Amino acid sequence: MSGGEPSSIKRFFPCAAVNRSIRTPNCTVFMTGTGGIILAYQALYRKYRPDTFSDVVGQEHITRTLKNELACGQIFHAYLFTGTRGTGKTSCAKILAKAVNCLSPIDGDPCGVCESCRAIAAGESTDIAEIDAASNNGVDDIRALRDQVNFLPADSAYRVYIIDEVHMLSGPAFNALLKTLEEPPAHVIFILATTEVHKLPATILSRCQRFDFHRIDSEDICSRLFDIAKKEDFTLTEDAAGLIAAAADGGMRDALSLLDLCLSISRDITEKDVITACGMPGREPLFSLADCLAKQDAPGALTLLDRLYASGVDMLRLFNELTGHFRDLMIVKTIRTGKRPLVCSTDDLASFEKQAPLFTLADIMEILRTLQSALPGLQMGDRRLQLETVLIRLCSRKTIDSLENLTTRIERLEKALATGATMTQAPSYDTAPVKEQVPSPAIADVPPMETTDGSAMPSKPSDYATPVTQSHQPTQSQSSAEAGKDEDDPPLPDGKLGRWPSIIGRIRTICPMANGFLDGSTAYIQGNYLLIDAPNPLFRDMINSNATMRDGIKKAVEDVLHRSYRLGPYKQQPVKETADDPLNALAERLGNINGGGN
Repeated sequence: MSGGEPSSIKRFFPCAAVNRSIRTPNCTVFMTGTGGIILAYQALYRKYRPDTFSDVVGQEHITRTLKNELACGQIFHAYLFTGTRGTGKTSCAKILAKAVNCLSPIDGDPCGVCESCRAIAAGESTDIAEIDAASNNGVDDIRALRDQVNFLPADSAYRVYIIDEVHMLSGPAFNALLKTLEEPPAHVIFILATTEVHKLPATILSRCQRFDFHRIDSEDICSRLFDIAKKEDFTLTEDAAGLIAAAADGGMRDALSLLDLCLSISRDITEKDVITACGMPGREPLFSLADCLAKQDAPGALTLLDRLYASGVDMLRLFNELTGHFRDLMIVKTIRTGKRPLVCSTDDLASFEKQAPLFTLADIMEILRTLQSALPGLQMGDRRLQLETVLIRLCSRKTIDSLENLTTRIERLEKALATGATMTQAPSYDTAPVKEQVPSPAIADVPPMETTDGSAMPSKPSDYATPVTQSHQPTQSQSSAEAGKDEDDPPLPDGKLGRWPSIIGRIRTICPMANGFLDGSTAYIQGNYLLIDAPNPLFRDMINSNATMRDGIKKAVEDVLHRSYRLGPYKQQPVKETADDPLNALAERLGNINGGGN
């Protein structure tokens, strides 16, 4: 097939007078006037770019919609193609440009043989304009485009403007494009393509028919690679294809570029060739590094890293591969059965399942968080040093966590000493033995709560201790009627109050508002105090600030128990921590000193 002299040949060979070109399956042969031959290799992603919607891989939800619209004659004035790189946005834009101008379309697909299709495919049509917004992003560029759209197409039915990377346009440029995009001439179609749709103004988005391109599934990429290998007459193993698909991250163009790179090494491509061509660490070093992290073997991890660095492995790629490795471990730990979103061989999957028990899911999540937090430093600084630091931290993560916890506890201890707080274990409130099933009441470690008679509750737990056999003596502030009740109704023994549900029922009648704060509560008697254990966190504030509710609870207690009690909070005594903790021993010593001073 003959064609004109391309700008690329003229750039590299300015003195060569190219007068004819012949396209072969693998390259284009350019014949010069002096009989010389120039070979120009054509990259696989260009050679196998789709010519019809049916050739596009992994975007059926888009190609089917476009074909149906074209078959029905529903052609919109503006389209927006968005998605990650290499997923087919520009290819679909070019196919759409051919399809709307095709003289003999086939079910929405361009025929590829008519004069219009051949001219567009050869780049000779003046009615199809591709604009790179990254280099033509000024308002003057858009104003020039706005002036051009008024001209009728020369040889086609529509003038199609494909604006690639449209998010790179400046604010004034978007404003200049807005009116034309909203009401273009009937013979103009705009196709906008972008990888960062969030940067487009809402006014632009609302004027386009939007299509979101998905990452291409790894199985579809592998199938396409095998199809190309068959056409190009080279071999490709399944493991090599899977590794290329994983490295491409859902982009067909990246996959074909990696395949081109591997073909420069061998035409019998194996997994080892892919690792060599792409500078990947391979699976085995990743499993070894993960084993070092599981054993907390920092010397082994650094030795392995040094060997990989010496062999030419890119540190950033190794970091990304290590992150992906632990992501795969996370998937294996989480999804036990069924299909897993993994791209690996059967042997690698068996290795993942064997290594997964070495980590808990919490360990894997912590490792992934550490890796992600280290990524910015790895991208800007010394990559080897940053990765070494990360590996040491991951191998010592339990020790570092222990030191951080120890530091936090020391800070709390210093704060307690500064405020003069007593750190000893709270003594028992009872002078007589208490049954095991009855917990020993304790006053919460909070500022004293105001009681129902306006006085403050004692600040030391010992002030609450009252012998069980001792009769309660009424205070002078109590009325004679209350004293009479004390004679008829002796004080209840210290411990859990069994009649508390009856008191709750009485509270519902006297003060319904207080009932909600006491839901699920229990009460304990301690001397002349009734200590309430309420799970509602607002109970303490309520009983301190709301005199009506406080008096209502006190009245209900008097009605049921026939005697008056002071109200207070209840808190379960904490379980004594292990004695071998040095901080606990220090706290106990400080508390004994403080207690001796009293």
